[in-house]
Amino acid sequence: MTQAPLVELRGIVKRFPGLVANDHVNLALHAGEVHALLGENGAGKTTLMNVLTGLYRPDGGEILVGGRAVTFRSPRQAIDAGIGMVHQHFKLVDSLTVAENVLLGWHTPRHWLGRRAGVRQVEELAKTYRMPVHTDARIWQLSVGEQQRVEILKALYRGAGVLILDEPTAVLTPQEADDMYAIVRGMADEGKAIVFITHKLDEVLAVADRITVLRGGKNAGDAVRGEVDARALARMMVGRDVVLSDTPLSRPPGEPLLRLEGVSARNDRGLPGLVGVSLEVGAGQIFGIAGVAGNGQRELAEVVTGLRPVTEGAIRVGDANVANRSARAAIEAGVAHIPEDRLGQGLVPGMTAAENAILKAYRRPPVAKGLFIDLGEARRLAERMLVEFEVRGASPTAPVRLLSGGNLQRLLLARETAENPKVIVAVHPTRGLDVAGTEAVRQALQAQQEAGAAILLISEDLDEILALSDPVGVLHGGRLAGVLARAECRIEELGLLMGGAEAESAA
Repeated sequence: MTQAPLVELRGIVKRFPGLVANDHVNLALHAGEVHALLGENGAGKTTLMNVLTGLYRPDGGEILVGGRAVTFRSPRQAIDAGIGMVHQHFKLVDSLTVAENVLLGWHTPRHWLGRRAGVRQVEELAKTYRMPVHTDARIWQLSVGEQQRVEILKALYRGAGVLILDEPTAVLTPQEADDMYAIVRGMADEGKAIVFITHKLDEVLAVADRITVLRGGKNAGDAVRGEVDARALARMMVGRDVVLSDTPLSRPPGEPLLRLEGVSARNDRGLPGLVGVSLEVGAGQIFGIAGVAGNGQRELAEVVTGLRPVTEGAIRVGDANVANRSARAAIEAGVAHIPEDRLGQGLVPGMTAAENAILKAYRRPPVAKGLFIDLGEARRLAERMLVEFEVRGASPTAPVRLLSGGNLQRLLLARETAENPKVIVAVHPTRGLDVAGTEAVRQALQAQQEAGAAILLISEDLDEILALSDPVGVLHGGRLAGVLARAECRIEELGLLMGGAEAESAA
């Protein structure tokens, strides 16, 4: 006899202006299982869970907890019913300690006198679920992985029997992601029902017992682990077969379009961030930069794009030296920038798609008409970008903060490649994207490569670096530790270079 679900969603409908985010979606969650909720960016996964946790009120359908229909009018009511959620963007107070964040706003301890007992409970909870944290450490002192553990402890402290994890590995290193899988399995073994929202097929196959796929806000299929492979899941997600290239385009580079000559720069703490970096990227070439986070990748991208001054050296785009000039000077020299933070640095959340689309074109005709902007031309430009790059759920007149991560990246790519740049600096361009979004971004970069752009690709994803780049350089301690031709590249060699080995020793 099949065990009754702890929580069941039946025919959930959630509408927003001009969009049906959830269209009669069904989902059943069982105790002791990890249930993966899989889908493209914008498929309705997070919206569905926001309905379950009381952040949104459904426009149709019903929620059953323990077989009884419930209506959640606030997140507090959902928490009281044993449903907790760890959001992709953490809800922690940086200046408070771990224990204070876990205890904050809960029924007990109600007064300061009960704080010591509360701290002991947090320590015991962390020990029970094998999530080591220092309860007296302040949030700003913790790594991203440690902060995520605090969010999970918050939910467990509140008695969550159903725990929803929204893209839990999106900001984690591979080692932290492995730790997260172990924590998730441990919580399921303790009898919790875990919802694992993701778009990463390897995660689903590694951790999930049961899988529900959403596409376009509707149920696209259900599966049990072991009965499907990655190709079948991708077909459910996207509605077609998806093929990611695993070898870079083989072509000799043209004339050098980007040259760094002995470039050094300081980081935000005033310490050496780049030290004597020299490299050259030719027309039609993708030069990959690998490295462990914090070894100069950010500084490298910012000195080329005019966002950070250099302390010595030259940066040449064609014949122009753009070192220590403005971001506008870099743009006018032909530099496009796809930054790591697509919604903070790449796009303006409160602006419409049309306004974001013209951020590099508003000074020139046909968008500019004297001192004024031709709003009709701006809208037409945005509409062309949205269609050409298949930006879904977007309107030229709606703010871009409503778009999913994949569609934000498509809009950013559309704007940055609209004027045929000489040089493209792409930083983690597929981070957080689903398989279809990753495919679209890679194809867009290769299209620019074929058009003759020089591309500096900075990524911590070695598979992506090896799939797109030739050659591959490694940054360590702000220095270029080595440059290898793609044909000679092996992950083991790159790993040694990333750890500080000399190029000869790595080879």
